[in-house]
Amino acid sequence: MARVVKVFRTLRNHWKKSTFAVCVLSYGSYWLYGKHCDSLLRREACLVAREYGRQQISPQERLRKATVILNPAACNGKANNLFEKNAAPILNLAGVEITVVKTDYEGQGKKLLELMEETDMLIVAGGDGTLQEVITGLLRRTDQDTFSNTPIGFIPLGSHNSLSPSLHLLSDNKVKDITSATLSILKGETVPLDVLQIKGEKEQPVFALMGLRWGAFRDVAATISKYWYLGPLKTNAAHWFSTLREWPLVRDVSVSYLAPSLRPPDLPPQKPPRPNLLYRIIRRLKNYMNPPVEEPPKVEEPEKWEEQQLSTLELFIQTHNKNPVERRTNDSLMICAEPSDFTVSEFITVGNKKEEDSTVFTKNSTKLEASACQLQLPEGAGGFFNIDNEEYDAMPVEVRLLPRKLRFFISTERKEQLLSQTQ
Repeated sequence: MARVVKVFRTLRNHWKKSTFAVCVLSYGSYWLYGKHCDSLLRREACLVAREYGRQQISPQERLRKATVILNPAACNGKANNLFEKNAAPILNLAGVEITVVKTDYEGQGKKLLELMEETDMLIVAGGDGTLQEVITGLLRRTDQDTFSNTPIGFIPLGSHNSLSPSLHLLSDNKVKDITSATLSILKGETVPLDVLQIKGEKEQPVFALMGLRWGAFRDVAATISKYWYLGPLKTNAAHWFSTLREWPLVRDVSVSYLAPSLRPPDLPPQKPPRPNLLYRIIRRLKNYMNPPVEEPPKVEEPEKWEEQQLSTLELFIQTHNKNPVERRTNDSLMICAEPSDFTVSEFITVGNKKEEDSTVFTKNSTKLEASACQLQLPEGAGGFFNIDNEEYDAMPVEVRLLPRKLRFFISTERKEQLLSQTQ
């Protein structure tokens, strides 16, 4: 008992050191517990992947080949370590022959895709910037009609992963997000995604999966990190300081757009069986005796562009990839424009919501459905576009929808969840 009393007396006499030691031990225990949980997640994912690797294949079959485009600079330089520890072991255990290609500088992904040989699947390991470079390089290829049929997997390793909520169930654990995204590639469930082709007057087209954003909210979002020292108040402060420099922050833009086109039925996943030989012989004889009448070529009608002048705080041209499994009657992109009559307090409130989800718009916003649109900015209008969270100089552009152009791997659980939301 005397020894216990002596310990407590020592702790009381040295309470500062005792408090510091308790804090260090608590943080260390929490850190070790987190590492232990991450190891359990990796182990569980590897056991699932091992079952795929144990499946037998015939002597004529070959191992599936996957080309991984990895951006080591993503996630503040941690992407390479995250991929090697969490994704690569899963792919190797599943019997996938992977070729890892690392990018060395910004824009290299486009060049790599233009020169890349055919592969069974393409895996993008990075963030929004890496993904946009890959799809831009892919769709600039001369054989993009056939190469775009290659299924694409996305492993979220970047600071911004806008497409992940559409494909995977997200959590607060980075390791769990990476392992679940990798396992969804092995399961093979795919979903078609729309692509936006954005073309300026002189430059080559850029392609996007989420959308193009332009306006005051985008400009403020780019400055929020400067106010890091304000902690949770940094978003409010950035919006308020922007109103002190200039108000109102209204942008004028001329939007010309084409009406949306009807969505054709989905193609069957498998080709119909070939008719038997007798049926094919009879069909050829009928065509020889009574040749089909050739229809005159259809005269293409000129495109009917409609024009609308908008005054807005923000313009967002986006796809429907937020819920890619939703059944729609039209193939269209959405043109969303916020109203121009916000008060300062409303501007700050809406800006906070957009910081969490930039696709959220108020009830009074203007929304147009179109298959293509043209933006004409007023003279002297500077600023920047955000195209899939990547910054580009603002200029007059034409945006066209390429419906269901690419196929991405999606987790089965996320697909069922999205289907339940549409019902």
